[in-house]
Amino acid sequence: MTEQGTTMRINQALRYNLLSLALSLAVGTLALPGSGAAQSADEIRVAVGKSVVIDYPEDIARISTSSPESVDAVPASTREILLHGKAIGTATVVVWSKSGQRNFYNVSVEPNLEPLRRLLRETFPNEEIRVQAVRDSLSLTGKVSLQAVADRAAVLASPSAKTVVNNLQVAVLPVEKQIMLRVRFAELNRSQIQSFGINIISTGATNTIGRTTTQQNAAPTLTDLRSIIPGQNAGFTTEFRLTDLLNVFLFRPDLNVGALIRNLQQEGVLQILAEPNLVTTNNKEASFHVGGEFPIPVLQGGGNAGAVTIQFREYGIRLSFLPQITPNRTIRMKVRPEVSTIDLANAVTLSGFTIPALSSRKVETDVELGEGQSFVIGGLLDDRTNETLARMPGLSSIPILGALFKSRAENRAKTELIVMVTPELTMPLLATDPKPSLNFPREFLAPAAPVVPGAKK
Repeated sequence: MTEQGTTMRINQALRYNLLSLALSLAVGTLALPGSGAAQSADEIRVAVGKSVVIDYPEDIARISTSSPESVDAVPASTREILLHGKAIGTATVVVWSKSGQRNFYNVSVEPNLEPLRRLLRETFPNEEIRVQAVRDSLSLTGKVSLQAVADRAAVLASPSAKTVVNNLQVAVLPVEKQIMLRVRFAELNRSQIQSFGINIISTGATNTIGRTTTQQNAAPTLTDLRSIIPGQNAGFTTEFRLTDLLNVFLFRPDLNVGALIRNLQQEGVLQILAEPNLVTTNNKEASFHVGGEFPIPVLQGGGNAGAVTIQFREYGIRLSFLPQITPNRTIRMKVRPEVSTIDLANAVTLSGFTIPALSSRKVETDVELGEGQSFVIGGLLDDRTNETLARMPGLSSIPILGALFKSRAENRAKTELIVMVTPELTMPLLATDPKPSLNFPREFLAPAAPVVPGAKK
């Protein structure tokens, strides 16, 4: 080998070493004597208010921390270092040994999560909840059975940090059971009407023409009553147009005296029955309403002052309930039944509009029943008595005969509402189950009979 070739190989090796040195300096991986830059940093986690002791392999010469407000590092002995977490944050602790060796420690100061973890374990012993801290935030991870559990866990963790990130996964729940509520409404209305009154007419008795009435009864025109007046007025006739014969009519032509008597007693019974079946899921409200709506005029204000608009108010039978299945396999329900009717007796007439009143009875109660059990709401009575007495002053005070100058009407109404409720757990029909059908009294939309050629229609 020639001297020139040997020189070229030495130059190439020198250039290669210089290039490697430059790259090492650029990426910071060159280990110069006593630098310690090539050493990897150890990760240490410490809670706020807690301390950690590091056993160092050599005698310690000096200690430095990049964030004294977060981590306090002091030598406990010649080979022990005490790290104390003062505040949430991170710091780099550098330790120099007397031999010149350096070591780096990345210390993360986190909140003290042990009390929170213990609280979550005691509150939700059957749930898998993990807590992690990132600076001043908390992260909840794991899997829980219900969304309500995840929400409550986030509420419990909120006082421990400024921000709580709820990453809890809710397990997929099975198909909820359906709750069917069988309701029976029964309303019995008994009414009784009693009326008594007498009207007396004279077509010429004792040469007197007249009538007595308490003006309580009225009826359409029925016939004419004529009679000849005897005595000095012989040849003259009187004529009465009777508008109401009431229910008893008496007339003596020889005496020219007649009487119209009303003595009635009426009794009526009205029964209203509704049997709605409502189906809903757990913690979901269901409602039922059968009845109608009546219009109510409403005066407008503002720019449309004086204008009248119409609003509709519902009446009839209404029911709403909110069921909840308890761990004891019972059903807790909030039930609100209501029955309302239009009351024309208390109607109000305003600007030509008749606004009816609304008579309602409602109940709101909370009950807890087992499947198939029933409860009854009763005692909703409405007992009303309306009595009207009309009489003529003076004449009505005559003994015995005073009853002829009196009229009396008495109206009694007694209504009782009974509600019976039975909750049941039910499941929908499977695809293979027979489907229910309606039983019609006759075939619905029967096919037309075929037309026979030549047959008589």
